[in-house]
Amino acid sequence: MPKFFVKNDQLENDKITILGEDVKHISNVLRMKANDVIQVCNTDTQINYNVQLKSFEKDKVIGIITETIASEAESNINLKIFQGIPKSDKMELIIQKSTELGVKEFIPVDMERCVSKISGKDEAKKIDRWQKIAEVAAKQSGRDMIPNVGNVMTVKQVCSTVCELDMLIVPYERAEGYSFKDAVEELKAENKENVSIGIVIGPEGGFESSEIELLKESGAKIVTLGKRILRTETVALAMSSVIMYELGGSI
Repeated sequence: MPKFFVKNDQLENDKITILGEDVKHISNVLRMKANDVIQVCNTDTQINYNVQLKSFEKDKVIGIITETIASEAESNINLKIFQGIPKSDKMELIIQKSTELGVKEFIPVDMERCVSKISGKDEAKKIDRWQKIAEVAAKQSGRDMIPNVGNVMTVKQVCSTVCELDMLIVPYERAEGYSFKDAVEELKAENKENVSIGIVIGPEGGFESSEIELLKESGAKIVTLGKRILRTETVALAMSSVIMYELGGSI
């Protein structure tokens, strides 16, 4: 069943109003008609509804709630990816696939070895584009929320988020003595009902040693992923999958 997202102000009693690009998708792409049923999720409450379509206008589609459905798609793991800005369209792949895996927030990070640099108007356009990719992936995978794509941060700004997280994990090819597995086991031992985890991933060229020192001093866990070096676009997917599986977020 097709799924769409709305906010509180699009609900009035048992009536839901679909707006924006979803109107064209329902009318022109899916060619839906009156009495057809879609699933709608209120992203403000993460409550899902089955909605029977009633009327179609140029700028809106109106439907009536026929059933309320309990939210089951979201886990107790609040996973945030701090991604060193990669080249080309790799960020799009990272956001799309990580959204499917359950990641709840993405932060692009400007690092010393980032080949791609974004700023000003280009930054706003890129973030809008990435946010749209997250929304489409959330619909496709049946999420009950749209992951947020934040503004570009520096490594120093990332360090300031450590106090907001249960653990900030940094995979680094030169790390020794403490593995990603060790970090996951430490999180499992805490047995928290809700856990907040950040992963900081370097760009294609990796981290500068000064960036690792800053992160380490802030309290981040610098971990090894083993003997092989993964591409930057692989790291988020591999680590997210393991975290979701080991900490009970499915997969």
